[in-house]
Amino acid sequence: MTKKVYVIHENDDWTVHLTKRLDELNIPYETWHLDEGIVNLNEAPPEGIFYNRMSASSHTRNHRYAPELATAVIDWLEFYGRKVLNGSNALRLEISKVKQYTQLEKYGIRVPKTVAAVGKEQIIEAAKALNIVPFITKHNRA
Repeated sequence: MTKKVYVIHENDDWTVHLTKRLDELNIPYETWHLDEGIVNLNEAPPEGIFYNRMSASSHTRNHRYAPELATAVIDWLEFYGRKVLNGSNALRLEISKVKQYTQLEKYGIRVPKTVAAVGKEQIIEAAKALNIVPFITKHNRA
């Protein structure tokens, strides 16, 4: 019996090539567009293979809470022992530049000098603390 593939995402444009290929291979699939929804923790999820395509930049497409919903869905799937490609650890990295940078540094991969800041005044203070000109700012989730 072929298992069904579930594609977790919030951007239809980014799944077109994948779903086209799944169609070509006659692999049953279902897309879960998670810009909003409900997760009933009392019910077991369907059997299948789950592929996480959630994007940290979802807020730029007016899907501000899609990563939080995807996190809940993936935690639910993993709790029930479902196979999740790009599971909870991948999603945590996707939504946090701070986590990405600390993990890269942990394994000896150099990253730019970084100061995390929240708030207009704090960003100015962080820029001063870097003492680097020019510098760039980057959203933690982008």
